[in-house]
Amino acid sequence: MRSPTALPLRTGAALLLAGALTLTAACAGSAPAPTSPGPPGTPSASPQSAPTAGEPRVLASGLEVPWGIAFLPDGSALVTERIPATISRVAPDGAVTRLGRVDGVTPTGEGGLLGIALSPDYATDRGVYVMFTTSDDNRVVRLTANPDGTIDGSRQQEILIGIPKGGNHDGGRIAFGPDGFLYVATGEAGRGEPAQDRDDPGGKILRLTKDGQAALGNPFGTAVYSLGHRNPQGLAWDPSGRLYSAEFGQSTWDEINLITPGANYGWPEVEGPEGRDGFVDPLAQQRTDDASWSGLTYADGALYAGALGGERLFRYPVNPDGSLGEPQVLFQGTYGRIRTVAAAPDGKSLWFTTSNRDGRGDPGPDDDRILVLPLP
Repeated sequence: MRSPTALPLRTGAALLLAGALTLTAACAGSAPAPTSPGPPGTPSASPQSAPTAGEPRVLASGLEVPWGIAFLPDGSALVTERIPATISRVAPDGAVTRLGRVDGVTPTGEGGLLGIALSPDYATDRGVYVMFTTSDDNRVVRLTANPDGTIDGSRQQEILIGIPKGGNHDGGRIAFGPDGFLYVATGEAGRGEPAQDRDDPGGKILRLTKDGQAALGNPFGTAVYSLGHRNPQGLAWDPSGRLYSAEFGQSTWDEINLITPGANYGWPEVEGPEGRDGFVDPLAQQRTDDASWSGLTYADGALYAGALGGERLFRYPVNPDGSLGEPQVLFQGTYGRIRTVAAAPDGKSLWFTTSNRDGRGDPGPDDDRILVLPLP
């Protein structure tokens, strides 16, 4: 049943999720069997040596909950900070330049300025997309970088508004896929059941054009690409174009899912691998205390997932069929809560951020930080 407080979802000036559709448990086939850990009672992954060329180095410090990373063509990156609602340019040498503050952001609960993505045509249109929480909803807007790189956060083009907000479970990750469409990970705002409602934008992965229209080829003729998600905050593609998502569980299993159009990932009916008809089991899962996955990226033949509650970095090798191998656990307890993981464009390193100033961590004097991990 739809929450009575849910806001209507609009893209630009057009209604995006229109019509009353009868819910069907859509499934594009069962995903490969979970690889690690197995059913309840199976031990979680053990720390192993990292297959890296070096140890992480601190690139930037003194940030306040850095949430999203989007790399620029010159190898620097735009970084959002959730609470102050600022966008900064972070250079490969660690220099931090504040570019602007986004207007209308309300950083309450887990909300604030969240994901960021560059237009596929950034070189010509200077488009910067951000997702953030307002006093009424979560939304995606398009900003435009000035010739000097600064950003006027008051000049906003609405791409997607009316995504439900909550004290938690706001989702927030956005990314352009290899198909040129914008993917938006939304949480169910702590409401549970609407994740199974195809007319409700919460608890979904949405797929849009640059201008906010439902992408052609979406399974239901709306913005919805997949459903049954609790709080997805990681999106990543492998070289074969397969989409993976990292998702928070409630109290048992956090999930990494292989996303296929129209598939139903079960929440709130299913958490973790249950093999139930109509729902797709995760490729991998970890106990919530060990994971609380947020950021996800592909590099060096593997998926890297940042863990908040687990305070570690997971590395899952990706097999040729898209299944995942046994995980390695890196830097357990070393840097605190790890929020976002992003592969540098040259493929030689990962950038990852701490989230120790988000109200749930134990910040040190230099937090929050961006660290760089060299790859082989």
